Amino acid sequence: MTTIARIETFLVAPRWLFVRVETASGIVGWGEATCEGRSETVRTAVHELAELLTGRDALRIEDHWQVMTKGAFYRGGPILASAVAGLDQALWDIAGKHFGAPVHQLLGGPVRDRIRVYGWVGGDDPSEVREHIAAQVEAGLTAVKMNASGRMSRLASVSELDGVVARVAAAREVLGPDRDVAVDLHGRFTLANARRVAPLLEPYRPMFLEEPVVPENSHLIGEVVRSTTVPVSTGERLYSRQDFLPVLQAGIAVAQPDLSHAGGITEVRKIATLAETYDVQLAPHCPLGPIALAACLQLGFATPNFLIQEQSLGIHYNLGADVLDYCLDKTPLTFVDGHVERLTGPGLGIEIDEAAVRAADKAGTVWRSPVWRHPDGSYAEW
Repeated sequence: MTTIARIETFLVAPRWLFVRVETASGIVGWGEATCEGRSETVRTAVHELAELLTGRDALRIEDHWQVMTKGAFYRGGPILASAVAGLDQALWDIAGKHFGAPVHQLLGGPVRDRIRVYGWVGGDDPSEVREHIAAQVEAGLTAVKMNASGRMSRLASVSELDGVVARVAAAREVLGPDRDVAVDLHGRFTLANARRVAPLLEPYRPMFLEEPVVPENSHLIGEVVRSTTVPVSTGERLYSRQDFLPVLQAGIAVAQPDLSHAGGITEVRKIATLAETYDVQLAPHCPLGPIALAACLQLGFATPNFLIQEQSLGIHYNLGADVLDYCLDKTPLTFVDGHVERLTGPGLGIEIDEAAVRAADKAGTVWRSPVWRHPDGSYAEW
């Protein structure tokens, strides 16, 4: 039977929330509902949603998604969307295991055999970019992403702007013409700053310029698009097709939904299809754990307009555990020449070390976003 019998959550180091769904017949599906800095709140939401799922058929994934997202008068937002995402991933994992197939096969079959990945360099306040990039190149990656800056003034000084340009120039020098660098503005830039810096970066040919304005100012992103030839990307803090429609209409080149924030595989699959109608590529946000990464890859293998996959091996946030530490077999997520080969195992294609997860949850972990301030004491975007 594929009746859902039990739903559990595990908050584990460094900052991840895992969801375990078990059927009456003993099939176990794993999902990741991490919402960085708010995972305890999401954990409560997962257990509220569990009331809608327990005792029902795990294979009715679309119906469950509809009920979880629309079955209450107040809807949407990152907490609910992240809770739904973790449960949705776990249900797809169960479906794959039930049918003995990887999730990408259930989504229509593979359209590619490998997926290019990129890694993070430089940290929150980027420094030593050359050394960090050299290490990633040595590890075989062909693309990296870096923060453009640390804290930014509301109207940047010449030295702040020059610092951004110098860091990207250093990255390009190390990478050469055959590797890529993506530049993340991280919502730290005002519209005026983004419009000033984007043309200055054009000589260094970034793969894309990420989140040039905060998501609540998505109505302004078209101004950034029109100010530069650099492809503009956004989406890690957008949670639905409805959120993505205006930025797609504004001319972004790359959509970056997070499969642990934007309703899971079910919704991001639909976001990808919507993006395809605007000739926009998909590059899911994923500085998270192994379950989220596996879910992204499963979607990517079945998605024609998939560009590249973020992954967080060795990222500066991963203190206490790294991406593969909760995997029994690390082989499926091993990189070969900067790519992940197509996952062939059933479900999400990875095996979670349940004993390690339970032990980590028992040990406990808390992670909060930093709070930054400008020199005058006012709040600064992190």
